[in-house]
Amino acid sequence: MHESEVLTGPPSHPPQPSCGFYLAPRGAGFALHMSASEDHLREMRQVVFKAVAGAGIGEEVAESARLVASELVGNAVRACGPWAPVVVQVHPGEHDVLVQVHDPEPDSRPVRGAQAPDNAEQVTGRGLWILDAIAPGWTVETTPLGKQITCILPAAHGS
Repeated sequence: MHESEVLTGPPSHPPQPSCGFYLAPRGAGFALHMSASEDHLREMRQVVFKAVAGAGIGEEVAESARLVASELVGNAVRACGPWAPVVVQVHPGEHDVLVQVHDPEPDSRPVRGAQAPDNAEQVTGRGLWILDAIAPGWTVETTPLGKQITCILPAAHGS
């Protein structure tokens, strides 16, 4: 995907907030407060890609950040249900990209299925294996408002 061709860097001002979707710029990154819906998930994926690629980090890392954020929000929806309030934070740095997703369900922790990720009969359950491959060492923390999952992706600037 070559979305970065239309990028001029991080937005100088956030888009207008809409019901269930509030984007707040934070340096080269952002904090997005959203209700998890199909439309918001699609918008979130675009915002993640544009922020990472617009910070001068390669498209491959931007695509990985988009995949990680999407996977984590999908897990939040499975744990909390559709329209769950989630916060997605992305902070591109000099050497890495921080991706965090916060949801309101502290007791629903990510759990790997018993099946290997290459099991052809397995329909779901590969998301945590993907996180392990893209962002090894990801963490889960309980917070006063739920839980936050943090992933750090190594940055490859200018690729």
